Amino acid sequence: MSQNLQVETSTVKNKTVKVPHTYVIIFMVVLLAWLLTFLVPVGKFETQEVKYKQGEKEKKKTVVKADSFQYEVDESGNVVRKPAKLWGTEDTGGYGMLNYVFEGLVTGDKWGSAVGIVAFILVIGGAFGIILRTGAVDSGIMSMIKVTKGKEFLIIPVLFVLFSLGGAVFGMGEETIPFAMIVVPLVIALGYDAVVGVLITYVASQIGFATSWMNPFSLAVAQGVSGVPVFSGATFRIIMWIVFTFAGLVYTMVYASKVKRNPEYSVSKEANEYFKKEAIKEDGKHEFNLGHKLVLLTILLGIIWVVWGVTKKAYYIPEIASQFFVMGLVAGIIGVIFKLNDMKVDDIATSFQRGAADLVGAALVVGMAKGILIILGGSDPSTPTVLNTILNGMGKTVGQLGGAFAAWFMYLFQSIFNFFVVSGSGQAALTMPIMAPLSDLVGVSRQTAVLAFQLGDGLTNVIVPTSACLMGVLGVARIDWGKWAKWQIKMQGFLFLLGTIFVLIAHFIGF
Repeated sequence: MSQNLQVETSTVKNKTVKVPHTYVIIFMVVLLAWLLTFLVPVGKFETQEVKYKQGEKEKKKTVVKADSFQYEVDESGNVVRKPAKLWGTEDTGGYGMLNYVFEGLVTGDKWGSAVGIVAFILVIGGAFGIILRTGAVDSGIMSMIKVTKGKEFLIIPVLFVLFSLGGAVFGMGEETIPFAMIVVPLVIALGYDAVVGVLITYVASQIGFATSWMNPFSLAVAQGVSGVPVFSGATFRIIMWIVFTFAGLVYTMVYASKVKRNPEYSVSKEANEYFKKEAIKEDGKHEFNLGHKLVLLTILLGIIWVVWGVTKKAYYIPEIASQFFVMGLVAGIIGVIFKLNDMKVDDIATSFQRGAADLVGAALVVGMAKGILIILGGSDPSTPTVLNTILNGMGKTVGQLGGAFAAWFMYLFQSIFNFFVVSGSGQAALTMPIMAPLSDLVGVSRQTAVLAFQLGDGLTNVIVPTSACLMGVLGVARIDWGKWAKWQIKMQGFLFLLGTIFVLIAHFIGF
């Protein structure tokens, strides 16, 4: 009997817990959000337009009024709950829980989630489908491996710092999706894995985003609506960026070295195998001729064009997607002229279709995740919703605290709230008009309150499934969100601890 017990125990110990599919996880979160609508009463805020200076320009932002929250009440004065329907649309009296996929996919506009990001992902996927069909990227990777043989480890720190700088200087986020399409197969060919590719592109950019001293999308808005001089406190933030970037790089290098020594340590084995099989298909076709060089030159010039457009002309999703479409089209024409991989005109169309089809799964996830917010009533502060009630409740909790603990709780709150409102400027407009005056009452400087927002908003972008950018990058890297989250939670703990240290330092030095 004892032997049987030992066998059973051993079996349980050796049993691996299977992480559910991303779609299953999102459905469970949608179900939880639906149940919350039965339990939590709805409320709303009054809004106002705030003006602030960013350099020489005057900016405007619609924000909530502090202490303006009101529950919606019925004729008897009782608070109202608005349970979401099981099935329904806007035209049938309200959104239903089972409509979250379609309604999530069609929300927003071309400048954001979900419609804009979905279209962005599909166009980028199609453009890179053409570029990859030419074989130039594979040939370029093989050429780079030969050139950097023995020094390939230098690629990780160089790219990590560059992407972190991009996040800090111009708020790089969506732009990392096309870059990941090149970097992921590159690092796999160098002996690493897909996770390393995501770390040195998207994760690095969000570390820069979270610790930026000049981010125009979140920091400028948060400081502006909080009555803090825009881009003030730069010295402290630059030091913070250096520390976080170094810490993130060390974390990445440790993981990368383990994968290099033992591929079984990788948490993205299926993705690695996919890219390796794709490389095998091209094995023996890695001559690096003039046509390949012209395609890579097109990519380089296109990237320069994108960076110029983002930094000088404020290009965003519509412009960037079209820029990459042009890059793909030019690459396809070069491929046909030079007969790269025996390309013909029709191959431009079929490879665009195939590239877009490869990312349909990632695009669907973006819409599904947006559906969570729809079930909770949306993020409009002037409309009675469950989300507004949650925001008000968290604000009151902060108001009952004091000193260093209040500063830390602001950081915790912003980290959690980012699950619901991933947009940096949107979260700033919703939370900072409440947090800024609260910070005055609990003995925390407004600059520290902004710092808590900045770190909470940025660092959790690399794990929340509601982040369209994250889901796009994971789709490109062919990593299931569940597996990513299981691995990333440890890094989140590390980054959260580091963020806590900086928030507390900021509080104690009177930042």
